[in-house]
Amino acid sequence: MYYRSTFESVKFYKTKNVLPYINHILLHTAMQTNVHTQKIKTTEYNFSNNKNDQPQNYDMVVFCHLRWQFVYQRPQHLISRMAKTLKVLLIEEPIAFEAEQENTANLIIVEDNLHILQPRLKSIEAITHVLPQYIKNKNVTTGWFYSASFSPLLDAFQFETIVYDCMDELTLFKGAPEHLIHQEKYLLANTDIVFTGGKSLYESKKQDHDNVYCFPSSVDEPHFAQAMNGIEIPADVANLNSPIVGYFGVIDERIDLNLLHQTALKLPKVSFVMIGPLAKIDETDLPKEENIHYLGMRSYNELPNYLKAFDIAMMPFAINDATKYISPTKTLEYMAAGKPIISTKITDVVRDYSNCVSLIETADDFCNAITLLFDKRASALIPLKYTEILKNTSWDSTAAKMQAVIKAFSK
Repeated sequence: MYYRSTFESVKFYKTKNVLPYINHILLHTAMQTNVHTQKIKTTEYNFSNNKNDQPQNYDMVVFCHLRWQFVYQRPQHLISRMAKTLKVLLIEEPIAFEAEQENTANLIIVEDNLHILQPRLKSIEAITHVLPQYIKNKNVTTGWFYSASFSPLLDAFQFETIVYDCMDELTLFKGAPEHLIHQEKYLLANTDIVFTGGKSLYESKKQDHDNVYCFPSSVDEPHFAQAMNGIEIPADVANLNSPIVGYFGVIDERIDLNLLHQTALKLPKVSFVMIGPLAKIDETDLPKEENIHYLGMRSYNELPNYLKAFDIAMMPFAINDATKYISPTKTLEYMAAGKPIISTKITDVVRDYSNCVSLIETADDFCNAITLLFDKRASALIPLKYTEILKNTSWDSTAAKMQAVIKAFSK
């Protein structure tokens, strides 16, 4: 039996590593992952599929369409911080299973206060069948939703406060099911607090709810600032032609592959590096040139090393429905690494960072920006602008402010 997730499957292209926390497990998930793991410095996590495990009490239940072992992003940053003071169970969409495994689940113990439940079921609605095996209390202080696809599970709990942390307009993504629109309306009708991952999303959701807060994605500045120190550059990029123009993140319909291709053709001596898994597109969709290098997925721990190799960081997003409301987390991560940035004209990037990010529309624009930024004199003042932006943001402060909003609402 195979469960198809909310969207089409994710493929990892020539992947060398998964994220640092996969040490004991290699799961055939609904993302059709084909990966090789490498043990990296991190805590070893316990993995259990024992139906005899005792159910536990949780303070917060999180419902997430993104795999915890996937790209390390907003949910991992925020929920890991929430788990410092709350006992959290994060429920993912169902994973693949054999017939005899139906109505069971994997329970991943990330740390004492943070558990990940991966159900083996035919639908999200059927997750209610396995909940009693793992959760003792139906009365839970906080229900935290990342996707409206989990809205059928609202009635399975009695939440004191329901939070919808909307990080993307999922209804506009490629392959989004039509009923997701109705599910989001239902979730919004039952939600107490809405957080959004960017200003464009905030402006959209405040039309549908009267208690919306904008919390743009933040950054772990010390982590990415390592790129400005003496860390090692990975071997697979160390000998590429300079300059290197690099990207890390999911490679999907949000990337303007034609823009990348045309720019690479115009600048054959520039190396274009793409780091990340494929999602909802196929390897055959990727432009192939000698100066375009697809490295596959790399761990969160390794990203500063790759950033150190970049002369310029890029965000070659397509301007389409899927990017209409995005507020790319990598903007701040690139800044923390001190890298000049080139981006297409994503609304939130234009609004917030036009004074320090080179904005482009065409391949000619892209070429001109690369040429200008590779002249170090042209980018000398950029780090000063970054400092002003970065001093006002961190994942710790974002998580604390969110918790303060929830606490004030619960009084």
